[in-house]
Amino acid sequence: MAQTLSGQPALTRLSDDEALFRDSVYEFADNEVRPLSREMDEHAKMPRELIDKLFELGIMGIEVPESHAGAGASFFHSVLAVEALSRVDPSIAVLVDVQNTLVINAILRWGSESVKHRYLPKLASSVVGAYCLSEAGSGSDAFALTTRGVERGDTYVLTGRKLWITNANEADLFIVFANVNPEAGYRGITAFLVERGTPGFTIGKKEDKLGIRASSTCELLFEDCDVPASAVLGEVGKGYKVAIETLNEGRIGIGAQMVGLAQGAFNHTVKYVKERKQFGKTIADFQGVQFQLARMAIEVETARLLVYNAARLRDAGLPFLQEAAMCKIVSSEVAERVTSMAVNLFGGYGFVKDYPVEKLYRDAKIGQIYEGTSNMQLMTIAKGLLG
Repeated sequence: MAQTLSGQPALTRLSDDEALFRDSVYEFADNEVRPLSREMDEHAKMPRELIDKLFELGIMGIEVPESHAGAGASFFHSVLAVEALSRVDPSIAVLVDVQNTLVINAILRWGSESVKHRYLPKLASSVVGAYCLSEAGSGSDAFALTTRGVERGDTYVLTGRKLWITNANEADLFIVFANVNPEAGYRGITAFLVERGTPGFTIGKKEDKLGIRASSTCELLFEDCDVPASAVLGEVGKGYKVAIETLNEGRIGIGAQMVGLAQGAFNHTVKYVKERKQFGKTIADFQGVQFQLARMAIEVETARLLVYNAARLRDAGLPFLQEAAMCKIVSSEVAERVTSMAVNLFGGYGFVKDYPVEKLYRDAKIGQIYEGTSNMQLMTIAKGLLG
């Protein structure tokens, strides 16, 4: 069996059942999402009816145990679902990704039995979740949080502002990170479960974005927002651990999003070059175009294998920190290069909205920014290599 640089086994093959699952999600995306993709992009909104269909398909609670109304499947299945959806629309994919790899993952690992019993069935059947860490001055420096949680009897009062929160418009449950003891630094950070409609909590400005426009990205405002002590996820002062360990897994999900996006752009390009004629023959007949397609295919498959390997390691309970960082940085860079080449090969048509590669090109850029910038991934990899 092949090994990665860290010495871990490379576990990348799909079983027949896994391939069938991935293809079934893609079929759903092709039939239900693709007809709406351009409209969702233009209006920067996804219809609730489509979100309900995602719940009906069973991919909004993939790792939730069957005892809590979920699919009872693996993290790897979440990755496959995100990849398949991203081939059609990365905005829909990131909704599913945040739900599974961040929100549900955090509750499965850190939630008490009462928390799991209360929230997991809802997350698997109807409730969208959001993960609320970033702030104006807390991006790559994730723990420079200014949002505060002040203990008052059996409640905590949250005050502060979060930015760039994915799923904010659609979510009814939010995992919010606040510092309950600033003097202790990151050891005061605590994760809270906050429900939409809680007094003192409002959804603020929605960002007007370059790409993944149908995915809502909003600010959150907390003004003397009272939440019960039972809303703490994990332990008081352990929020930094919740955040770090969850984001390590979330990066694999973003890797899957970028792989699916790149695959979608590649598929469109192969179809187009077989149809477009110049100088009396299709442009696919030109060796220069063939070589470009070959390089695109190599890059997409390379990124896919890195993503699959990281997800397999995670499910096997093996170390995967470096592999997650590697798959995230490689897949995001591949997505940008492949979509850029797709636009080039489409020529003038690639620069207009009538063809899907223009949208995928815009969607690709975020991959190098959210859930850890490329520079942060390089730091993680380098630290691992140097011990």
